[in-house]
Amino acid sequence: MNLATNATKPMRTFLPIVLIVLLASTAIALAQDSPPPAGAAAQTNPLSGHSKMVYGYVKMILLSSAEKMAEENYSFKPTDTVRSYGQILGHIADSQYMFCSIVLGEKNPAPAIEKTKTTKADLIAAIKDACGYCDKAYNGLTDASATGIVQLGGRDMPKLGVLTVNTLHSMEHYGNLITYMRMKNIVPPTSEPGFGQPPKN
Repeated sequence: MNLATNATKPMRTFLPIVLIVLLASTAIALAQDSPPPAGAAAQTNPLSGHSKMVYGYVKMILLSSAEKMAEENYSFKPTDTVRSYGQILGHIADSQYMFCSIVLGEKNPAPAIEKTKTTKADLIAAIKDACGYCDKAYNGLTDASATGIVQLGGRDMPKLGVLTVNTLHSMEHYGNLITYMRMKNIVPPTSEPGFGQPPKN
């Protein structure tokens, strides 16, 4: 996705592909006659539970990325035609509200973070608030409610699909942040040894 575009433009070409993949995989998972693996059977909601777990990891990545970059580099951009580091973080936060408000059935708070927040402290706080808002969507989802159909980009999509797109979108732009960090000789969070692993006793 081009950094200079907004959150809705790329959805026109991105959504059809994601929709097909998500609907197919969700239908297969929900309709299978054979019992799920032992690990999944132990969970009450294996599909939505897994989505929540992955999102928890994404939140760690986003917050660590926001904290790693120095304040003076939040305005850094490799070229004038792309977003700055801070603008990418703001865009991610704005998009979280967009996707998760759809799943929650609420009006998008639309805080316009990308256009109004520039400092490191403000953007870290904005990312935390946006993730907190999305927590309500992920925490409130069950495997039964995950198949509820909502509208995203003018298309029908299950709630689980929308949250998956949210996670994919965040990771897509994390790829941009990685490039910016490398250009500033910063090791991205996911390249750190043991990142995201539980501490050893």
